[in-house]
Amino acid sequence: MRLAVKQPTGSAEIDMTPMIDMTFQLIIFFMLLINFSEADQSERIHLPSSELAKPADAPLESPITLQLTTVGTVLLGGEEVPLAGFKPLLHREKQFLQLKADKKHQAQAVANATIVIRADAKAKTGLVQELIKVCQDTGFEKFVLRAKQEEGDLKR
Repeated sequence: MRLAVKQPTGSAEIDMTPMIDMTFQLIIFFMLLINFSEADQSERIHLPSSELAKPADAPLESPITLQLTTVGTVLLGGEEVPLAGFKPLLHREKQFLQLKADKKHQAQAVANATIVIRADAKAKTGLVQELIKVCQDTGFEKFVLRAKQEEGDLKR
């Protein structure tokens, strides 16, 4: 009588630990690399230089970024409209802020929102003032003007 010798069947398991480690390292790398504050900036806007420009102390509570081009159009959320027809878009933003807030704090939601104006260096100052006036007529009160920090100021 012949006895059949069973040969051990090896299981081919792959150790996933190094692959998972590498995936987490890539996620962390990209999280550190991406600057989300620049996500709503247009490459067409070249900010003016200023000696007084400084980074913000803390993140803004409810920022609404408006970008003013040299020809007088305003970019808001991917839409480009002339300054004369900009008020309806701003009114829509105001309604959105009010809907997002509680009934008690609807008026404060608009008052706490900060309008971030990124005007091109070649845009006329009068256009920036007109944009601020439209925002004030809609009910916004806080404004931030963006500028590039001059190279010489960094050495101090």
